[in-house]
Amino acid sequence: MVLWVFGYGSLVWNPSFDFDEKIIGFIKDYRRVFDLACIDHRGTPEYPARTCTLEAKKGAVCWGAAFCVKGGIEKEIAAMQYLERRECEYDTKASVDFYKEGDVFMPSVTGVLMFTSTPDKESNKYYLGPAPLEEMARQIATATGPCGNNREYLFSLEKAMFDIGHEDEYVIELADEVRRVLGWLKEKAQSIFPSSLISLLCT
Repeated sequence: MVLWVFGYGSLVWNPSFDFDEKIIGFIKDYRRVFDLACIDHRGTPEYPARTCTLEAKKGAVCWGAAFCVKGGIEKEIAAMQYLERRECEYDTKASVDFYKEGDVFMPSVTGVLMFTSTPDKESNKYYLGPAPLEEMARQIATATGPCGNNREYLFSLEKAMFDIGHEDEYVIELADEVRRVLGWLKEKAQSIFPSSLISLLCT
């Protein structure tokens, strides 16, 4: 038995589990959205971060990476235990077909596991739902948690998609808006605090 896992968020650039093979490719009929709350890594319960999940959309394509774990049941169990802890905010697992570039009709791997979330605020306490771009950008620009700030997550995803040669226009648009918000916050801080204090706070 072989375990395949699809990464579309932080797993793309930071899998942090033992795997044997990584393939760049895509899944069909899903798109990446920043509709999921993170309250223990990049945010807090009081000020949740926004991280990505997948939204079903006919005809959409979501690029990412498929990770293969082989070598025995113990290795697969260890990988799954790690992923269950890491992806604790995702309440749904699905099995999908994974396609490599240039092979849009025949899947390269079938039965690939992915972690996603139920788009329902009543049944899924982590689901934030969609919001205007400006509102999401303000939340991402300011949220922070034990593992770092929310904007670092977004910018790392933006870079990861660039590095694999498949930039996500939605991610780029959101990252650009976050950069605009950060610029505005810096200007506002400079108008209130002395420049020496701003330099101290930014180091």
